Amino acid sequence: MLPTQDAFEFDYYGRDIVYGRGCIDGLESYLGEHGLNSALVVCGSNVGANEELMNPLTEGLGDRLAGVFDETTPDKLIETVYDGIDAMHETDADVLVAVGGGSSLDIARQMSVFAADGRSLEAFKEDARAGEFEPPSPDGDLTSLVVVPTTFAGADISWRSVVEVLSAEESPTGQTITGGGQIEPTGMFYDPNLYDTAPFGALAGSAMNGFNKGLERIYSDRSTPITDATAIRGLRMMHAGLPNLDDSEGMERAVIGVILVQFARRLSVIHAFAHGYTRRYPVQQGEIHGILAPHVLRYIFERVDGRRELLAEGLGIDPKELDDDELTEAIIDEVVAVRDSLELPTRLSDIDVLQEDFEPTAEYIMNDGVLSQGPEGLDPTVDDIEAVLRAAW
Repeated sequence: MLPTQDAFEFDYYGRDIVYGRGCIDGLESYLGEHGLNSALVVCGSNVGANEELMNPLTEGLGDRLAGVFDETTPDKLIETVYDGIDAMHETDADVLVAVGGGSSLDIARQMSVFAADGRSLEAFKEDARAGEFEPPSPDGDLTSLVVVPTTFAGADISWRSVVEVLSAEESPTGQTITGGGQIEPTGMFYDPNLYDTAPFGALAGSAMNGFNKGLERIYSDRSTPITDATAIRGLRMMHAGLPNLDDSEGMERAVIGVILVQFARRLSVIHAFAHGYTRRYPVQQGEIHGILAPHVLRYIFERVDGRRELLAEGLGIDPKELDDDELTEAIIDEVVAVRDSLELPTRLSDIDVLQEDFEPTAEYIMNDGVLSQGPEGLDPTVDDIEAVLRAAW
């Protein structure tokens, strides 16, 4: 049995990780210690309407709560960023407290970045239409950011994200134009009590995204003994916890696991494949991850070792009596078991909005920057990628 810890704090590259049931009770004092006085909560409408989540959060912020901007959506549009910037100015916020899933955390991050850049919404869009889009380059001070994740997407420790500036229909290239900048959160608060309030569908839809970060951290081309240790431990915790989210210990293991798999995270092949759909269709990233991960892993293992034995360790598999083919199947079986426990779709054709446009999707994936961060020796081609997509359809 994997032990958990009731509460802990950790200094992560100068940023604070705070974990524990009820840890958000300390938000007001934490902001005070950092000289922050006026907090704007950034979240989606579902989170904003969830009193079981928002009541303890606002109580934890106390007198430092300045307002709530609850207009984020999974689309992550630049228009939402600028609506949020208006709310920042109206409340005179000196800190953004991003609450919920990856979309809210990313929007809050870019509210700080775009506000400090100073250019208008229309200026960015005009440049994008002219094919001259330049990402934000802040001249002013960034508004501080504290994140309070309530799903497993793994956008919390990251300091970079993008938002949609022009849709594919508006874009001169026929492809979505995205952009964004970087800001490191001051603090990250992980309170399992808040995860308990999230609908199962929201948790399940994010879980494979976070889980795959652990797989990728192990097989990526720049792994180290330190990242191996955190990723293996994180995978073990998520592997044990995700199928048991209705149990308090299962939830706690999953939350600790998603913290660990993000240590010096490195997106890689599975994420590149998923971007081929999530950046071109209105689909939930975790669902795409769940569908594609088994097929992408099989493709990797057919061509390179992919550090199978270490992946097996993270999934509770003893590789000693297994040959390479058997170990491949055992790893994929465990990934599928996690996916199925979350009741996620199993085929691309299960998602109505997707089209059988394998060749252009494969070309899009081939141009994704994180594809090159895969296992040593892997040399994908458009034909390879298209074959994986067809198998997943």
